[in-house]
Amino acid sequence: MLTLCQTPDMNAYGGVDLDTSLGYLLKQASSALRSAMEAALRPLGMSVTHYSCLELLAQRPGLSNSELARGAFVTRQSMNVLLRALEKDGDVTRPAQAAVGKVLPAHLTPRGRRRLETASVAVRGVELRMLRGLTPAMQSQASGILRTMVRSLSEED
Repeated sequence: MLTLCQTPDMNAYGGVDLDTSLGYLLKQASSALRSAMEAALRPLGMSVTHYSCLELLAQRPGLSNSELARGAFVTRQSMNVLLRALEKDGDVTRPAQAAVGKVLPAHLTPRGRRRLETASVAVRGVELRMLRGLTPAMQSQASGILRTMVRSLSEED
């Protein structure tokens, strides 16, 4: 059963106690997940950001550079560099000129879809490994707790 403390535990000098800090534990989990995903994607010639971009475009075709950057948690500049590389490799297409404004909507190519399918299998394996030992009820509870945390941190004070 997952439980949460109402307030972060403090150590002797008033700082956050890393052994009991939920925020620190979340950061450790995030780092471990990213490392495992990078290891699974490396043999496919992809990074987590590369995979995230392809996944976002599969689920939401036509996203702009800025939208992809937000969805993949990277800067617009980093996403622009990645999109150029994905275009060069034949995974993504974008128009040469924007129809309106500056937005160049991106779309997966058939090659990009095939690469995504292979990468998705690898990433799903990492997720299954991460969830090993959790019952479906525990997974549902964890998902609800994490969504609540995201909502709480997104709210204005």
